[in-house]
Amino acid sequence: MPRIRKPTREEIWDRRTAINEKARSAQLRLPEGIAEMRHALGLSQAEFAKVFSLTTRQVSEMERGGANPTVATLERIGRVFGFQIGFVPRATPGAP
Repeated sequence: MPRIRKPTREEIWDRRTAINEKARSAQLRLPEGIAEMRHALGLSQAEFAKVFSLTTRQVSEMERGGANPTVATLERIGRVFGFQIGFVPRATPGAP
């Protein structure tokens, strides 16, 4: 399996900014959001799991959409990006 290249500080900043923009526009969704956050930090699934006190399997299942993470887990992950858990209205087709 290829190793993930560690991003530079500038790349991390750019990735975090992009994720924040997606969140502000209600476009950041699970499970893709978990993978994007992990990639933004330049971490493998195992490293990400260790940082957030998870197992690699839990991270993998969250990224595939096969897990049901607790609010506490999502808050731990989101806190790094300045996020909190909340409800966001769904965009309806044809709505401004």
